[in-house]
Amino acid sequence: MKRILVLASGTGSLAQEIFDADFSGEGAEVVALICDRPDAQVLQRAEVRHIESYTIPMLPDRAQWNLELETLIAALRPTLVVSAGFMRILPEAITSRFRIINSHPALLPLFPGAHAVRDALNAGATETGTTIHWVDAGVDTGEVIAQEKVEILAGDTEESLHERIKIVERGLIVATIRMVLAHLESQ
Repeated sequence: MKRILVLASGTGSLAQEIFDADFSGEGAEVVALICDRPDAQVLQRAEVRHIESYTIPMLPDRAQWNLELETLIAALRPTLVVSAGFMRILPEAITSRFRIINSHPALLPLFPGAHAVRDALNAGATETGTTIHWVDAGVDTGEVIAQEKVEILAGDTEESLHERIKIVERGLIVATIRMVLAHLESQ
């Protein structure tokens, strides 16, 4: 059985879509969630779905935190790691060891980083979207797997645009996980 590990930091709306998806047709299942915030709503979402959860709060020593995260990921033996709103840059030791995809609310390479929606609006862009990409040690620099466009409407705010992007993002992440799993071997 192929093993999907989800990384998330916040409310978990994207993770919820992954938790709710049926990957049995791909011979896969979501086996666990790792979160870096003990108060994150995503932990309750995982609990409701009976998905094993682990919390690794950020430590003052980032190298120690990186090692704890890498050790836990390795112990969970994932076929695929899915970063679904995990707001940490992963070190090269992790990105080179595991197959990790990430969802980003922009059409990369445009608007990388934590403020992609605001950056698109501030740039006067007429469209943006969502990108699913392989994670490398850079900030949203990994190879693009899939993208879907979202038109920026007159009067859009950061919040309204981000909500419309999230709707598209939820469908694209599940479809991309299915596609990627078809090419990965079980651990």
